[in-house]
Order: sequence, then structure tokens, then C-alpha cells
Amino acid sequence: MEHEAVEVMHWYDKHYKLILVIPAIMIVAALIYLSGFFAAHGDIILKDVSLTGGTTVTVFDAGVDLDVLQADLELKFEDVKVRGLTDFQTGAQQGFVLDTKADVADVRGAVEEFLGYQLTQENSSIEFTGAALSSGFYQQLRFAIGLAFVLMAIVVFLIFRSFVPSGAVVLSAFADIILTVATVNLLGMEMGTAGIIGFLMLIGYSVDTDILLTTRVLKRHEGTVNERIWESCKTGLTMTLTSMVAVGVALAVVWSVSDVLRQIFTVLLIGLGFDLIMTWLANAGILKWYASRRQHG
Repeated sequence: MEHEAVEVMHWYDKHYKLILVIPAIMIVAALIYLSGFFAAHGDIILKDVSLTGGTTVTVFDAGVDLDVLQADLELKFEDVKVRGLTDFQTGAQQGFVLDTKADVADVRGAVEEFLGYQLTQENSSIEFTGAALSSGFYQQLRFAIGLAFVLMAIVVFLIFRSFVPSGAVVLSAFADIILTVATVNLLGMEMGTAGIIGFLMLIGYSVDTDILLTTRVLKRHEGTVNERIWESCKTGLTMTLTSMVAVGVALAVVWSVSDVLRQIFTVLLIGLGFDLIMTWLANAGILKWYASRRQHG
């Protein structure tokens, strides 16, 4: 190992148990926050109209001042959200999209009054989703995430056949999810079907580096535990940081173009950031403690 790496691992040997306190505090804080959030809102996320039901109006009019439109509609609909519709290549405004839980007829009338002309199939599109249908779809998505998480946990336990390392992998993935949920709530983001899919994808991203770390530490025998952790860290950091750069660039490109992609990439970017902490502070520390106990047991 390089001299700098030796010094780092020597310091890590002394303090890795203390370092475990950092992710533990983060997890507990997230659970406390989400408990309060659930008590206040009846759910652990803020949902947009695709999950609560409501009206979505898309108008292809490049000349509308979105701030003025937002202010005007807020006088009539408390929950209205207006966002621009831009060209993917040039970034030029092509129209706008608004979401609200209000009835189609009321929203259509208010928009037509503001624009001064009627909405037709040529200049707009209007979608309405009933609350019962949206609620049912949301329940199915929640079930899909829960099922994916359970199946992931089963596979991990079958691979490692030991409670502590398997539990560490599952805990890391669980922490990534709840910390990301807490963060998007703090940012005031409303999640739709795209956001839920982003969380589903995050489960897969979360376990990649954890399985890499656990496999190298427990199933390989070259070098010391510290050396195997260090080699895993170099590979895992490269994987995660590369993914974060790619997702970050994609997020910047689609930020004002696609709400669907913006939700997915935002969830992934935040989740990958937390995965760095949970994998290399929490999971690595648990594995080092477990491997040390097993060697001296």
C-alpha cells in the first residue's frame, strides 16, 4: 500500500468505531424527521397530481410570462404549480405546464381567461386523473418498492449467508432511501410516479458498492482486512463518483426540459451522495469489526 494509504488506514484502525456514530446519527435524525413529517402530512413524501389526482394542462405558447401566470392562478387555486416547457437543444421557452388538484372545467376556464383565447387540441393538451386511480397506482408503486427491497435483502442473505455482513448491506440501502426521502422533503419537492421510479432505481445503485466491499473483505484472502477495504474503496469511489458526475450533467441538461427526468436524476444524485457515506463510513466499519472478531474468535 502507498505511504499515504498506510497512514489513512492506521488512523482508521483507531477511530472506525467512533466514525460509525456519524451515519447512526444521520439515520436516527432522518427517522425522527420522517415520523414528524408523516404525522403532519399523512405520508412520508409530498405527492404531485400524478399520485394524488388532479388536472395537468400543457399549453404551447412561448410568449406567456410564467411568473405573472403563476401569480394570477394562485388567486384561484392554492395548490397550482406552473413550470416552463422548453426546447431540449436551445433551452428556448415553448410553452408551459400547470398542475393542480382542481377540476378540469375550473382550470380550463381560468387559463383561457388569462390567455384571452380558447384552448384547443392544436394549442394545448389537458389530462385529468381521478383521486381513486392515482391512489391505487401509488399503492402499487409502494408495493413494488417494498417487494424489490425484500427480494434484494433475500438475495444478499443467500450470497453471504451471515447475518452481520448481509444486514450491513441491507441497512446501507435502507439508509440511502430514508435519507434521500428526508432530503427531498426538506427541499420541498413533490414526488410523482417518476420520483418513485427513481427510488426503485436507487435500491439497485445502493447495493452495488456494498456488495463489492463485502465480497472483497470476506471472500478474498489476499492481504489484510485494511488492504482489502482500501482497494474496495478506490474501486467503489470511482464507480459512485463517475455515476454522480454523469447523473449531475444529465440533471443540468434536463432541469427545465423534463419534469420526469428531473425527478429521477435528483433522487439518484442525492441517493448516490448518501451512499458514499453509508458504504464507506457505516458498512466498511461494520465489516472491519466483524472480520476482526472472526479472526480472533
